[in-house]
Amino acid sequence: MAAKTRSKPIEYVEPIGLRVLVRKDEPKRETKGGIALPDQAEIPTITGRVVAISAQVDKDEDFPLRRYDKILFHPKEAIPVDFESDNHLFVIPIQDVVAVFRREKIENSESQDDD
Repeated sequence: MAAKTRSKPIEYVEPIGLRVLVRKDEPKRETKGGIALPDQAEIPTITGRVVAISAQVDKDEDFPLRRYDKILFHPKEAIPVDFESDNHLFVIPIQDVVAVFRREKIENSESQDDD
């Protein structure tokens, strides 16, 4: 009897190039008024949390993203990462990130150095 080889489960996904890894928010199953929606009528979500940032994006000051930021993204080019059944992970090209939700405005470090 031949021994079965078990592959190790994926523990970490690191985006490469100008991409970020995002955990997509759960789709809404009820309206703001509290009306429950059937599964076919889900309101599509295009928001999520940044799980990982590629080294290239992290070093680029034009992309002020941090881990755990909530973002709005265009889902057309999102690539699903299927390694767990209940996971909603997607690799998103940075140009498809259209907004970042912030509680406070982040000041540019250059303006603080001019004092």
